[in-house]
Amino acid sequence: MKKTLFSILSAVVVSSAVLTAGIALNAPAYAQSAAKATVDAAKAAGTVGEQSDGYLGLVKDSADAATKAAVDEINAGRARVYAEAAAKNGVSPAAAGASAYNNVIFPKVKAGEYYKDDSGNWKRK
Repeated sequence: MKKTLFSILSAVVVSSAVLTAGIALNAPAYAQSAAKATVDAAKAAGTVGEQSDGYLGLVKDSADAATKAAVDEINAGRARVYAEAAAKNGVSPAAAGASAYNNVIFPKVKAGEYYKDDSGNWKRK
């Protein structure tokens, strides 16, 4: 299951990187790359972090509307990926999200960025 989920998430990451590079930049891809840039900046500022359920969360409730919209957009994309992975592997989407967090997302959290642990506390890596 972990290898399949990792393969799916890797494909999404590679696809995003290709689209961001401008190789096939259409309107939805541009919007996605804009959301990623907004979230990356918010992560660096300590406003957005990764949650143990595999979704982004707001560390500070004072995030602006653009940041909230970008988080919602990326979380919707993650929900689709987790649902597909869950269906292929006979697990729940929640289990797929948690697995993605443990195996793919958390290892990529950079020093100084926030993550929410299983107990619901925000911590800085």
